[in-house]
Amino acid sequence: MEVAAAERLASELLTPLGDRWRHVQAVAAVAREVSAAVDPAERDLLVSAAWLHDIGYAPSIGHLRFHPVDGARFLAAQDAPERLCALVAHHSCARYEAEERALTAELAAWELEESAVMDALCTADMTRGPQGQRFAFPERIAEILSRYGEGSVVYRSITRSRPDLAASVDRTMARLAAVQPR
Repeated sequence: MEVAAAERLASELLTPLGDRWRHVQAVAAVAREVSAAVDPAERDLLVSAAWLHDIGYAPSIGHLRFHPVDGARFLAAQDAPERLCALVAHHSCARYEAEERALTAELAAWELEESAVMDALCTADMTRGPQGQRFAFPERIAEILSRYGEGSVVYRSITRSRPDLAASVDRTMARLAAVQPR
């Protein structure tokens, strides 16, 4: 799916959600910023995935109430490329929350990709807040944990996924440093 089409679709589905739309716009902007960390042939895929990573929050498509899978299912029904669907399904270590929600079988419909693209998508998502504000990774984690109670599914899954999320951000920053002029 072309970047412009991904942006249009995200806008159509998420504009009514206010802060969610602001978050997605900010994540897409960061994805563009960090796209130098991925192969040039994959940069549009990264930015498209950033635009679409949270479309599963749209009430019209949120059937499971687990936005990564809901978004990926919707995209698959729209004949989106399998890889784009997988990036949306697995963004930001969704497997941990899928385990907490007993939805691993639903998530397993898409292969988990461990790549520079997935790392950059995670970096973009984990450095922008719910209204699109800029956060360093530790601040973003603290912000997420502060919004959810200690016993919540999100609190538990973010706590468990934190080392993997941090590793994705670190790898992206290292890739960026390697390609930026000194």
